[in-house]
Amino acid sequence: MWFAFALLSSVFAAFTSILAKMGIEGVNSNLATAIRTVVVVLMAWLIVFLTGAQTGLSEISRKSWIFLILSGIATGLSWICYYKALQIGEASKVVPVDKLSIVLTVILAFLILHEQFTMKKLIGILLITAGTFVMIL
Repeated sequence: MWFAFALLSSVFAAFTSILAKMGIEGVNSNLATAIRTVVVVLMAWLIVFLTGAQTGLSEISRKSWIFLILSGIATGLSWICYYKALQIGEASKVVPVDKLSIVLTVILAFLILHEQFTMKKLIGILLITAGTFVMIL
């Protein structure tokens, strides 16, 4: 089931990039990011309440709160940089560079989370990196 959600995520991410590029013309990139963020927040809370997940708020540990807040800060910084790059660059070049986060995530997962690093992952990282540079040239 995780694969279906991951695939849907990639489809929505693709539309996000195209729709953002179309909507950001003539709009300050920070303002555009703020508008997008408000929509995401409203949508996320709507889903929380529709699924009854709000009852779990009191069960979240201090450690989880800290890491979720840090993740939110990282997301915000990522979106601000992404929208600025998208505003001044071509979507077909900005998006592949943004997706180098895949490579960085695999490396950080190995270093911080101690996930297994295999030859298959190394080959994938090299191919993604090479593909990214081919796409932006």
